[in-house]
Amino acid sequence: MKDIADLLGRFLIAFIFLYEVYDTVGFFKHNKQTMTDYGITWHQDILLGGVVLLLVVGSFLVLIGYLTTFGSILLLLYWLPFTFIVYSFWNDPEDIKRLHSLYFMRNMAIAGGLLLLIAHGSGKYSVKRMLHVMRLPKD
Repeated sequence: MKDIADLLGRFLIAFIFLYEVYDTVGFFKHNKQTMTDYGITWHQDILLGGVVLLLVVGSFLVLIGYLTTFGSILLLLYWLPFTFIVYSFWNDPEDIKRLHSLYFMRNMAIAGGLLLLIAHGSGKYSVKRMLHVMRLPKD
């Protein structure tokens, strides 16, 4: 059961970030305006392109279970700054403080899941395990 939970957990975590890629690409102009609203004006196209690359590579590595630690670190490199910039509820007006604090805690829980992947690896059902088990015999 643990191995199935590892696989399902990796799938769900990767899905969150793949959806983030879809949203970033689908609403590129809106995301640039949001970046401007948050004071991020330095090379927005390059930053968004880098975010998309980071998310695609990290999500794919987590999903297939190969270099899961590296993929999780890539995702954390995006997720933690994003969370602290967008959901800084301690600076928000009272009417949205509660909502942003909930989003902040949700994102911290996702970061915790990524840290668990870093600590425990990808599990039995992964490309890493498949490559390890299916090594060709040495001559």
